Amino acid sequence: MFFERPESGELAILVHLEFQLNIETNDPREFEELALSAGADPVAFLTGKRPSPDARTFMGSGKLEELRDLVTLHEAKLVIFNHALSPSQERNLEAELKCRVLDRTGLILDIFAQRARTHEGKLQVELAQLRHMSTRLVRGWTHLERQKGGIGLRGPGETQLETDRRLLRARISFIESRLEDVRRSRQQARRSRSRADIPTVSLVGYTNAGKSTLFNTITDAKVYAQDQLFATLDPTMRRVELPDVGAAVLADTVGFISHLPHKLVEAFRATLEEAASATLLLHVIDAPSEERKRNMEEVQLVLEEIDAHELPQLKVYNKIDLLDDFGPRIDRDDQGQPVAVWLSAKTGAGVPLLLQAVAELLGDEIVHQQVQLPVRWARLRARLYERNAILSESIADDGAYDLDVRISKVDLLRLLSAEKIPLADSPWKGLDEPPAW
Repeated sequence: MFFERPESGELAILVHLEFQLNIETNDPREFEELALSAGADPVAFLTGKRPSPDARTFMGSGKLEELRDLVTLHEAKLVIFNHALSPSQERNLEAELKCRVLDRTGLILDIFAQRARTHEGKLQVELAQLRHMSTRLVRGWTHLERQKGGIGLRGPGETQLETDRRLLRARISFIESRLEDVRRSRQQARRSRSRADIPTVSLVGYTNAGKSTLFNTITDAKVYAQDQLFATLDPTMRRVELPDVGAAVLADTVGFISHLPHKLVEAFRATLEEAASATLLLHVIDAPSEERKRNMEEVQLVLEEIDAHELPQLKVYNKIDLLDDFGPRIDRDDQGQPVAVWLSAKTGAGVPLLLQAVAELLGDEIVHQQVQLPVRWARLRARLYERNAILSESIADDGAYDLDVRISKVDLLRLLSAEKIPLADSPWKGLDEPPAW
């Protein structure tokens, strides 16, 4: 153990303070949900107001005394703050309260540690935990730092502290190198999908908006989905067939939350890059939520942090089964393009409309034409068959192939380029010149 602290327990006191200065605070209701998701048993919820946080204990002496009485009354072993505490504030509070103190970042890290199931997910959580722990390590060995000073007076605490710092740095460096391998592997997979012209559709959204339930409904996967924050942590990808588009990859990503700790964003960058490199983002929104607008803004902030905010987005308003007299529908802009779909991932109502909207957005470059290919272009015909691009075929009197072809513009131009057929000589009209592949 790095810290000589009381063992943590499930009985917890929750603390949420409001400040008069321009300090943005977190939603207390969401905070309680986080505590429940972590497995805590809240026995009291202490609230209060202050002009600004106290440098030593974050809260004033009066509230600290009130909190100490609550800990004694309920025999609580854990106090959780809905705020980010400095290492010294956390340690000072533990000394005053004689129990374990956890801040918002530590609470979210604990939930992530419980949810991680894959090797990659566990590495990412461990990296975030180690980075968080490294800032608190100096306070963990004060009981050994009785001897300080010059030569011959260095205490065992200082030696132990240096050792632990070195071990932490080594472990962090090792995990970072492993995650860099994961990042390179994901980049290679993305390049392969790009060469095969397979679009990627990533589900993003606030935690508990129903992303994993929607993912399961579309792909018939068995991803863990529960009505709790961060029910799913590890990313999952499945191949799906979309009407008029063909194969696509659907990716389920980790849910976002207000003030998502920067340590987590950094640790999960390899995973979040899947969203940053997607062809289309499906922004899943909890339609009945009173915090809908704020949650949507928080998602946009995280997307900006991972440079994914300029990608095409389709809003997906989920859980319409909880709204009165509200049926599934597609909302369109002035050009007729889909901008939002209203559905229920739980009942499946509106999911076909979502697939239709996604197909429209991804298939705007689909070429559908009746063409005639001369016999000398038989290899091009074979390649079109390989891509399931030929809907029907008949043979003309001169032996030429009369084909009903439906194919993506990019794929068609790539085929013509590979066969060294000039676009001007091809039967396809109205297409731009192909790029140089």
